[in-house]
Amino acid sequence: MSLPPEKASELKQIIHNHLLKMDIHGKIREVLAETIRGSQGPTHRTLSETDFLHALQSRGIIDDVMKDLHFTQEASTNIGTQSPPKPATHYVDKDVVPLKKTNIDPTRRYLYLQVLGGKAFLEHLQEPEPLPGQVCSTFTLYLHFRNQRFRSKPVPCACEPDLKEGFLLEIHKDGIGEGSKMADATMMLSICDPVHLVLIKTDTSSDTTLISSYFLDWRTVLNLPTGKTCIAVELMGVGSECKVPAGVLTINLELYPPLTESLRSDIITTQQSLERQRTAEKERLFLVYAKQWWREFLEIRPSHQSKMVKIFAQDENGVNRPVCSYVRVLRAGRLLESPRQAARFVSLLAHERAPVVGGGAGKQEQWCTLMAFLCRGKGDCEDHATLLCSLLLGFGLDAYVCVGTKAKGVPHTWVLTRGTDGSITFWESLTAHRYLHQAIDPDAPPLAPQPKPSSPYRTVGCVFNHQTFLANCQHSDAVELCIFDFQNQSRWKAMSEEALKSVCAPGSTTSLPPLPPLCAPSLDAAAVSNQLELEMRYLISEHRKDLDLATVWDDHLSYLLSSALAAYELERCTGVSCGNEEFQDAVRRAVPDGHTFKGFPIHFLHRNARRVFATSLRSPFCEEIVCCRGDHVRLAVRVRVFVYPENACGVWLMFACKYRSVL
Repeated sequence: MSLPPEKASELKQIIHNHLLKMDIHGKIREVLAETIRGSQGPTHRTLSETDFLHALQSRGIIDDVMKDLHFTQEASTNIGTQSPPKPATHYVDKDVVPLKKTNIDPTRRYLYLQVLGGKAFLEHLQEPEPLPGQVCSTFTLYLHFRNQRFRSKPVPCACEPDLKEGFLLEIHKDGIGEGSKMADATMMLSICDPVHLVLIKTDTSSDTTLISSYFLDWRTVLNLPTGKTCIAVELMGVGSECKVPAGVLTINLELYPPLTESLRSDIITTQQSLERQRTAEKERLFLVYAKQWWREFLEIRPSHQSKMVKIFAQDENGVNRPVCSYVRVLRAGRLLESPRQAARFVSLLAHERAPVVGGGAGKQEQWCTLMAFLCRGKGDCEDHATLLCSLLLGFGLDAYVCVGTKAKGVPHTWVLTRGTDGSITFWESLTAHRYLHQAIDPDAPPLAPQPKPSSPYRTVGCVFNHQTFLANCQHSDAVELCIFDFQNQSRWKAMSEEALKSVCAPGSTTSLPPLPPLCAPSLDAAAVSNQLELEMRYLISEHRKDLDLATVWDDHLSYLLSSALAAYELERCTGVSCGNEEFQDAVRRAVPDGHTFKGFPIHFLHRNARRVFATSLRSPFCEEIVCCRGDHVRLAVRVRVFVYPENACGVWLMFACKYRSVL
């Protein structure tokens, strides 16, 4: 196999780095000294090259070199065919040296990030030691670096959690023609993307809490000759606790292969300082522009002061950022097939307002970064709306986030798309419902027919996406009267796209969190459906046993319920109802004459069987089925779990029974 010159030089460099790491020269000197001393004995003779090689081989040094310098077949194939390198999705176990565990491309540079444990998580100081097999609250650490995402194994919550995990992060330049080059020190210094660490707590009922969201600048490792450093990372809380330490992680950083020449520490600090200064100056100029723009907006009409015009929003770390920076063009690859399926996926992420300590009617301000929102698996309406808008932009739609109110003046955000024919569609990100907007004409004659408002939205103050911000300057901010003609400057006041691009475009400032890719689901839909169905059968049987009722299951009837559940999910995804006729026909055939059939479908966003059962029993229809008494009672239950990216689940259940009717 012949190598091109640039590949050959890279391979030589890799071997050279490896030999330096093993201190091969020192070992050769020791063997040489021993061999010379041995040759100066009574049988003094002249040393040959063969004698020296034999001495190296007998001490196992050559074997050590060849054993450690191991390239996988996959890596060799990449070198020979010059095929594009695969994206980094490597996972490294905590106790194994990466070179021996994973498939490492010898032409790429890697950062091995090893978490060595946690300490000072004082909120869990009194946490008891979990017994073997006992269910307890857990910590899970999530990482995002450029296009790579990782997750640790969950560990029990404790003051000193046993978070010990290794992650192999691939470092490469995104520019055209740069992908196959090994990143050198100068190139790595220019990569300002941080490693985003997100710590999530999961309690015994599977409820998640965001503990910390931290951005780690890893480039300190570039000034060390060994390419290795150990640091203590102080994780801060989130929201109202963003100034309070949550705990400390001990992290080991190591470059593979090590650098032949490290950078001076003053060069690294100068680069970081320049980046901070450039970011601060861009943000300062944008703030000056935004203040001037707001003054002009108020001069149009004094009543604009009360409109819902949101220019900045706080993230989970209490950092004020322009709202346009929360929206990006996000493509889901093959994980989502259509805009409506994207809306269904977003609606399956649970809705929960940011937690606030203490009472009061005020709402805690917290727009989460996308990584924190996805890891937590739930968030407020702003998090849902910005994610849905990003996905719809990825599908090529003209999408915007709307900021306004719904019934009773409650602040709310939702998504708007404009068709090429001028049609306006509202998307509710919490439910995936869609509403076609038709404005009422206030100047129409009294008897002229007017469209009835179909959406739950009452007012709209502004709309925005990743490169546009528009404030509503119409006489009324009522949605039913609003004309969404964004080119009309008398109706919508726009911010400068150049000003927005300076602080919101990807790579414009180092303070912008990088956009994480969506992760494919790891759950097996059939397995989790079966498991939950077995648990539901057990709970129903136990409940009936407490009522002194026997339980006889009808497996055939249970199976027939599947088609109804599939039709319900299809309708949620597409808005089209189909398959109901076949289901009804099958049930008529399965229920004999003189018997009665009752069915109760219900939908959940979680898979906790006891919570599902308790919630279902609150419905009198469900309770009537579960507690059914009569002649020839047969019970059925069917569970279908539909799995989406990020392991978001649409959980459908149907409880059913058939019994002989007694006149």
